[in-house]
Amino acid sequence: MFATARQVISCTPRRPFSTSSSRAYDLAKLTLIGRLGKDPEVRTTKSEKEYVSYTVATTNYPPPPPNPDGTRQEAGTTWHNIVSFSPAQNNFLRTLNKGAQVYVEANFELRDPEPNADPASPQGQRQIFLRHENIRILKSAPSHDNE
Repeated sequence: MFATARQVISCTPRRPFSTSSSRAYDLAKLTLIGRLGKDPEVRTTKSEKEYVSYTVATTNYPPPPPNPDGTRQEAGTTWHNIVSFSPAQNNFLRTLNKGAQVYVEANFELRDPEPNADPASPQGQRQIFLRHENIRILKSAPSHDNE
């Protein structure tokens, strides 16, 4: 039985990885599980195209290793700014509230600083651009009945 399977496998043409053609669907993707830092905001580009911007806070886990004296720093929080240009997704994003726990998939792009910009300004620093791809609500935001 296994001899037959080996013959079938050995007859299958194989391509070494190094000769594989480049793929048109290469991508950099970031997966986040965190909480919305504020309600999503509707904005417009210079060309009047509407988009939604939102922020997801994640906690770095596990926390950093202990210091030589045995104390341990607390795990830090990272804030991720994400934009969505999809009208269908934007309608859904508008309904979300600060504090909701979400699962987000975003395309990741690293942008180099502008050559003549001041290094202290955002334009003079390397920036991460996250473009919204998918979102799932894991837990709704806690209700704020006292407000």
